[in-house]
Amino acid sequence: MLNSYFFRLNISYLECEALYQPGLNTCLIVSEQGAKVQIPTKNLRPFVTNQGIKGRFRLLTDANNKLKSFEKVA
Repeated sequence: MLNSYFFRLNISYLECEALYQPGLNTCLIVSEQGAKVQIPTKNLRPFVTNQGIKGRFRLLTDANNKLKSFEKVA
């Protein structure tokens, strides 16, 4: 069984620089449903543009809360 979480992210390009800092391996984000979810920063990096990270995203986890996919949906 997969769990699905949706997020709206609006992170500036300057704030995204923190995703590349040594020692910062995870990021805590709050889903639209109010759940706090910790994800690896490496999963956010592909979505960084010259405007930062903007949009709606979906996170899928397995029954053990292991990340299965993280994708932009809008």
